[in-house]
Amino acid sequence: MNHKEVAEQLVSLLGGKDNVVSATHCATRLRLVIDDESQIDKAAIEELDGVKGAFSSSGQFQIIFGTGTVNKVFTHFGPMVGASVEEEENDKSVSHKDAAKSKMNPLARFARTLSNIFVPIIPAIVAAGMLMGLLGLMNTYNWVDPESGMFVMLDMFSSASFIILPILIGFSAAKEFGGNTYLGAVIGGIMTHPNLLNPWGLSDAQPETLDFLGFGVEMLGYQGTVIPVLLTVYVMAKMEQAFRKVVPNAIDLLLTPFLTVIFTGFVALLVVGPLGRTLGNGLTSVLGVVYDTAGPIAGLIFGGLYSAIVLTGVHHSFHAIEAELLNVGGNYLLPIWAMANVAQGGATIAVFFKTKSKKTKEIALPAGISAFLGITEPAIFGVNLKYRRPFIGAAIGGALGGAYVVFTKVMANGIGLTGLPMFAIAQDPINYGIGCLIAIGGSIIATLLLGWNEDTK
Repeated sequence: MNHKEVAEQLVSLLGGKDNVVSATHCATRLRLVIDDESQIDKAAIEELDGVKGAFSSSGQFQIIFGTGTVNKVFTHFGPMVGASVEEEENDKSVSHKDAAKSKMNPLARFARTLSNIFVPIIPAIVAAGMLMGLLGLMNTYNWVDPESGMFVMLDMFSSASFIILPILIGFSAAKEFGGNTYLGAVIGGIMTHPNLLNPWGLSDAQPETLDFLGFGVEMLGYQGTVIPVLLTVYVMAKMEQAFRKVVPNAIDLLLTPFLTVIFTGFVALLVVGPLGRTLGNGLTSVLGVVYDTAGPIAGLIFGGLYSAIVLTGVHHSFHAIEAELLNVGGNYLLPIWAMANVAQGGATIAVFFKTKSKKTKEIALPAGISAFLGITEPAIFGVNLKYRRPFIGAAIGGALGGAYVVFTKVMANGIGLTGLPMFAIAQDPINYGIGCLIAIGGSIIATLLLGWNEDTK
């Protein structure tokens, strides 16, 4: 394909460069904030060479090109609309995020905020989850003596990310909330201080109670928790911004961090931390009751609806919930989401084999493979949602697979990975694999039975 020519055509079909407020790209998609989306010729864009689909979501109009192609198109497209090719590496990316958020409703903005906080720390949690899986295999098959130096050190490596999780979240959340990132990390450090009892891996240990001005402060740490540090760092960012407005510039560097840490520290241990712990425990308890009571029915419903939730963008908020679940034995939501994702791939493969459209075939096969690897946008927006019934077929496959993984109690040791990569963090790889086969097979059969009209998009 001629990347420059495609870029030129895009500018015209988007309503001209003045209609593009800001532009950036991720691994597979152009992500554009548009002034007036009614000026976009979406049908013509989807017919362009190399385009695998286009959709509007999360305040952005997104055009799927795929890995390796999107950056080449953006090299020409960016300068045409006044966006830098290096946009993701400089401050313009911040303005793009602000422009995108201004187009979202409050619920979508909240979900995007949580996504921006958790996505950067997913690699740390994934690494810890994979190490936990390796340790589980070592222990189950007696590969290594649990008392050996290797096992002990690997156990340290696997638990580290969860022990310092509030520090990681504190850093990332402060950046998103507009506070100093290192102060955010300090607040996370306060909440995991060695003087506080580490609850990670403990069940019966009782913390001491510290007398503070007549108030009893429970000396229990927040290792592995999510909601307490999120709330605390949000308060910290607001305090820091308030102090900067009143503290003279000459002493701002010294006095503002000093006051921020002191006041936020007290707020964290006396009010917000305990409140956040209560909220977190309540959330996991409610989910646990639903999981234990509804069982496969819950998996059937969530597995069938997850892809529809993806269309709203609200799924970005699930990372926070999943991270909180890791404190209670494992993430039982991620396997359900994984079933929905691979089912989208199965439906796309069904379209690939039956369609007579050459362009659809070119899109469907790589999109299906991408969905099996956990990246579903090309499959959902490039194929299944375009013809509608394959999307319904994928929902049926996802529901069947979701019911199975809940029935067999499949859990994950981390967040972020679905599809085939999730085998690395699945606690029960065999039943997870069977669930994938059910989801893929169910979606293929359902899609072929439902059929679709090639002329209907």
